[in-house]
Amino acid sequence: QVQLVESGGGLVQAGGSLRLACTASGHTFSINVMGWFRQAPGKEREFVAAITRAGSTNYADSKKGRFTISRDNAKNTVYLQMNSLKPEDTAVYYCAARGGSNFYIAAYKYDYWGQGTQVTVSS
Repeated sequence: QVQLVESGGGLVQAGGSLRLACTASGHTFSINVMGWFRQAPGKEREFVAAITRAGSTNYADSKKGRFTISRDNAKNTVYLQMNSLKPEDTAVYYCAARGGSNFYIAAYKYDYWGQGTQVTVSS
């Protein structure tokens, strides 16, 4: 089993930045892809970005340029740097992980999930 714990959420004004972190523990050797999803009230969970152990990345088109995903394999931690935040970025952000090598934007393809961290962007 793998456990994922997110941190770094909070309240920020529009135009500001936040960096989320997600640390994995347990059978981390089984993880290849780690990613971020988000879910706003009344909306479906949506893909944000993902990264492989080797460092290949994939972003949702709408997040390119403002969000950057990175990973520290030695610390089993993935980061999401979010810049120029907008009120519509307000959501619970979830860390996810899977063992396969392919990027997927569908949430059901991921095997492990964190508890989520709230990001609120005020206008």
